[in-house]
Amino acid sequence: MRIITMDPKKCVGCRNCEYACSYNRTGECKSSESNIKVNFYADEQACIPMTCLHCEEAWCLEVCPAAAISRNEKTGAIEIDEDRCAGCKMCVLSCPYGNIHFDKKKLVSRKCNLCGDDEPNCVKHCIAGALNYEDVEDVAKSRRKQFDTKIKNAMEGGK
Repeated sequence: MRIITMDPKKCVGCRNCEYACSYNRTGECKSSESNIKVNFYADEQACIPMTCLHCEEAWCLEVCPAAAISRNEKTGAIEIDEDRCAGCKMCVLSCPYGNIHFDKKKLVSRKCNLCGDDEPNCVKHCIAGALNYEDVEDVAKSRRKQFDTKIKNAMEGGK
């Protein structure tokens, strides 16, 4: 399964990811219509892009009383069927990362569905390389290797 990974150190806050998502969904470049959000923290001088992580154990899927949420067998994406969504917001409340939001016009929940054929549009349009579409196993191996390097450096006295 592939997921969108985010590197906040690379994010420049251009919001291209938000515009690409919004345009794909609505035909308009409105960040308010995007399923990916860039959070700005001025005091820390940080921009953090966040979107659905398509959890292996998706709580949103488990709590949906209308059975409107399912996993796409082809992409692995957790998807919301807007026609089935009852608008109860249980999924919004259950997401530990706050990556599901409520569309007040359509009265349904929405979230990332990993749009695009080979990679999501937000990843395609990220000019800084802060977003990547990677195999979850490769991500895990890479993170373990990074952590191992930190431990080895600490053992060597910070060399």
